[in-house]
Amino acid sequence: MSTLYIPFADADRPRHGGLRLALLAALCCASTLAFGQAANLTLDEALRLASRASAASRAAQASVQASTEAAARAGQLPDPMLKLGIDNVPLSGPDQFSTTADFMTMRKLGIEQQWVSADKRAARQLRASRAVEAEQGAQLDTVAKVRAEAGKAWLSMLYAQRGLRLVRQLEQETDADLRAVRASHRGAQATAADVLQAQLEQAQASDDTRRAELALQAARITLARWTGVRADAVADAAPQWSTHSATTTEAALERRHPTAIAAQRALALADADAALSVRERSPDWTFEAGFSQRGSQYANMFSFGVSIPLTVNRGQRQDREVAEKSAMATRARLLRDDALLELRAQRDTMALELDNTRQRIAQYDADLLPLAREQVELATAAYRSGAGSLSAIFKARRTLLEKQLQRNDLEKQAALAWARLELDLIPTDMAQAAGDAQ
Repeated sequence: MSTLYIPFADADRPRHGGLRLALLAALCCASTLAFGQAANLTLDEALRLASRASAASRAAQASVQASTEAAARAGQLPDPMLKLGIDNVPLSGPDQFSTTADFMTMRKLGIEQQWVSADKRAARQLRASRAVEAEQGAQLDTVAKVRAEAGKAWLSMLYAQRGLRLVRQLEQETDADLRAVRASHRGAQATAADVLQAQLEQAQASDDTRRAELALQAARITLARWTGVRADAVADAAPQWSTHSATTTEAALERRHPTAIAAQRALALADADAALSVRERSPDWTFEAGFSQRGSQYANMFSFGVSIPLTVNRGQRQDREVAEKSAMATRARLLRDDALLELRAQRDTMALELDNTRQRIAQYDADLLPLAREQVELATAAYRSGAGSLSAIFKARRTLLEKQLQRNDLEKQAALAWARLELDLIPTDMAQAAGDAQ
């Protein structure tokens, strides 16, 4: 919408009457900024893109795959050993270096197998499975962090867009003011001081716009870092803060928050280590069978044997390992309990911050912004009647802009608090899949 500015030269009017009327037209009819956006990136789209594009998520998936492969072999017996050799070859005499002449010389073929009990192999398999679950927990933590960072980057860009919209609107208004004042000055209806004041306001608004543009560019770069695509704009639709999960039950928190999941799975892994150490106290026996071939004039031989490790110092070796693993399990249990307490305290604090910020936003909407707009109207009315100054209008309008920017920052704080509450939780479908995998 365009505005027509008409200077007045009526001699019966006060000295600055024409200027006042022209500026009133600018103040009342200044156009608003239309922040055109096409195919803007939504929050859900940003979260999906970040989950697919993140190298950290793919690295975590590779770790899960590696631990899965390790778990597949954990319950297997060691590979058997094929044994080949020649025993008792003469080094002197008429049968020197002969492999068939002396009755003691034997060509030997045998096999050796270390035997691990079924209980021990089951304990090793359980420990490997717990290691896989721990890696899956780490992967969920990575996914949650990537989603949270992408969400915060998206929100930062949203409110950078809104802040730029506000300062550009003021810049448009100050440009219109400056044109009106200059036109009035050419008609001898405004002073050079009025022109200078308008120029200062326009320069300040231009500088504000440059700073807001820089903030938007930085937010755009951060969002591209997480999503892998460059979005010129994001959809102007803030999330519903009332859906935050501040009242999540302890059981649901343990299922959906990656910190709780990781702590619980670290405890399960430590318990499996402790159980395995008890099984490892019993030594593994090694069985050996062999066939020995002698010269044709002598009988062939068959051998069988068992090797049994002697735990001659169990109190200082095996028992010490059992005590170590038991202590590590106790440590993991205490860390799990402490992590849950810290997590609940953090979420309660963030929920309190969100509720407080929402109350402050409501106060801005109910009191501060209406009062700031009324101040602009009063300054305009005073200027119209000749009792006010042009600088008073500029000051009131800048105060209104500051309040609007402060409200925008408050809404950004509320949105980021919501993101820390909601996006730190893994999606329900992923949580269900992780629970089914256990």
